[in-house]
Amino acid sequence: MAVVRSKAVLLLAAVMLASMAQLCMGARRRMELYRPDPATMLSFHEGGAVLHGDIPVSILWYGKFSAAQKSVIVDFLLSLTAEPQAAAAPSVAQWWSTIDQQYLSPVASASSNGAGKETTRLLLASQLSDEACSMGSSLTLAQITALAATTKPQRGGIALVFTAQDVAVEGFGMGRCSMHGSDAGAGTAYIWVGNPATQCPGQCAWPFHQPAYGPQDPPLVAPNGDVGVDGMVMNLASMLAGAVTNPFGDAYYQGSSDAPLEACTACTGKFGTGSYPGYAGDLKVDPATGASYNANGARGRKYLLPALYDISTSACSTLV
Repeated sequence: MAVVRSKAVLLLAAVMLASMAQLCMGARRRMELYRPDPATMLSFHEGGAVLHGDIPVSILWYGKFSAAQKSVIVDFLLSLTAEPQAAAAPSVAQWWSTIDQQYLSPVASASSNGAGKETTRLLLASQLSDEACSMGSSLTLAQITALAATTKPQRGGIALVFTAQDVAVEGFGMGRCSMHGSDAGAGTAYIWVGNPATQCPGQCAWPFHQPAYGPQDPPLVAPNGDVGVDGMVMNLASMLAGAVTNPFGDAYYQGSSDAPLEACTACTGKFGTGSYPGYAGDLKVDPATGASYNANGARGRKYLLPALYDISTSACSTLV
């Protein structure tokens, strides 16, 4: 009787193992057959418009910014379309070239029957300062739009509004570090970026400040020695990518056009290889200062730039 029971147990175990093997093989086949729905991925929407060619940029400095702070941001803008030899690889210009080649050039070429081969460049058109904060030190989003209009951006251009660390903006640090919008009728776009140094550095200047939530690992050293301004550059880069690839909300995006994921926002928190939530990734470190960065800029500058969504691989791509 004991022998029969043992044989029965062994037979049952064999059947269970075979069933599990078939289930595993079936699951593997389903995984191999699975393909993400293209409609749910970041892609170009037919009829949409991008900004390309020479893009004039107008700046409004709202509140007090030191000359050193302005220089960090202006040098970043100049680095975007600097000559290749102006900075060692990986460079800011390389990051911008990826946007141009993957997102902008294909649309420009298609709209001009193959003739649109010009490189997209950002050209600094004008700078204004409003240190006295003419609209006050607590701004609504509507006032940000109004401030952008005061720069009188050219058609096909971008107005940049930078607010100082003591200027509050609606939603700043509460899920918003920056934004971009547009005036479709005028054919212009605008970007707002705030200095998060004193208001929300854990949300808008990470990884150069400890995060507002989660593991409190030591922050990285900011490459330009200013946590707030280095954070502004990261957010500016993200908004620039969105403003040129989806200026009027109808070009490159994923999800709802009312709350889209764009070229950089689809890869939030990724800066280097091996990144994961709470870890920026494997970055370059300046041996002289200990600062972390992933892009070289003009005039010897170093910056940390966000990953870009690679349309060809449907994955986030970093410079390092």
